[in-house]
Amino acid sequence: MKLPLVVPPLIALALAAPALADEVNVYSLRQPELIQPLLDSFTAETGIAVNIAFVDKGMVERLVAEGSRSPADLVLTVDIARLAQVVEAGVTQPVTSAVLEANIPAEFRDPGKQWFGLTSRARIVYASRERVADGEVTTYEDLADPKWQGRICTRPGTHDYNLGLMAAMILHHGEAAARDWAAGLKANLAKKPEGSDRAQVKSIWAGECDISLGNTYYMGEMLADPEQAEWAGSVRIVYPAFEDGGTHVNVSGVAMTKAAPNRAAALKLMEFLSSDEAQEIYAGLNHEFPVKPGVARSDLVESWGAFRPDTVNLMELAGRRPAALRLMEEVNFDG
Repeated sequence: MKLPLVVPPLIALALAAPALADEVNVYSLRQPELIQPLLDSFTAETGIAVNIAFVDKGMVERLVAEGSRSPADLVLTVDIARLAQVVEAGVTQPVTSAVLEANIPAEFRDPGKQWFGLTSRARIVYASRERVADGEVTTYEDLADPKWQGRICTRPGTHDYNLGLMAAMILHHGEAAARDWAAGLKANLAKKPEGSDRAQVKSIWAGECDISLGNTYYMGEMLADPEQAEWAGSVRIVYPAFEDGGTHVNVSGVAMTKAAPNRAAALKLMEFLSSDEAQEIYAGLNHEFPVKPGVARSDLVESWGAFRPDTVNLMELAGRRPAALRLMEEVNFDG
């Protein structure tokens, strides 16, 4: 089997070879270097090798094409929409584990046991330290208020992260109100939606806008980059909430493939990823929030403050994604 060129030759060879009892093969949407320390810890503890292939595009299509011949045991991906997509494609299998059910709260795992959340992240507002006062941003609904006209930046509305927020808006207020909100948000944009969440923070630093939508972990990524640290220093994190709820959160998660040739070893890795040790490492490496109760956040993430997560059902959120996309297109958000 030919794997992407980004996979080191030894890993490609391992994935192409017949399955061994002491290995796990992982397709990951996350860069291998972001989680390698975690996998090294698992291997040191269990003796089970982990081969990881970075699949940033077409993961579902690849698994479907490979079918029962797929070497992948697990998929690691981000965003509830992507987790739902692998389930809907029929390329995963249910996993029954008392360990996973004890470690991962019900709101962060699939009722059908097809996927399990590992970390969570919040979609928040990055606000200019110079031009936005404390307490000036409180709710997501407020972002459609004309007082923000010409002051907001965001990546495209059709991106998964913004569609997740729009889906939550639909769950809270219905399609008609969500459509009005999207139209109001668009009217307040300082420029055409484009680029990444970090690019929006750069725009705040450059004075092009005053607030932007973004995921929390990008603050950690920017602070680790000498060039981007100055952008990060120009903003602070604000946790808006829905008027009748909390701050919008999403997950990264893991699922076992239907073809998994190393199921026992793969289950051990899944259970390890839900442990105190792994949760602390994984969330810390990615600047996210552990999902297991009682596991401490990293000092950096803790410094961003506390918030009350929204409690909408994540699978219901994924189910509203098509409507969210349709409404974003109706208001021509990215046009």
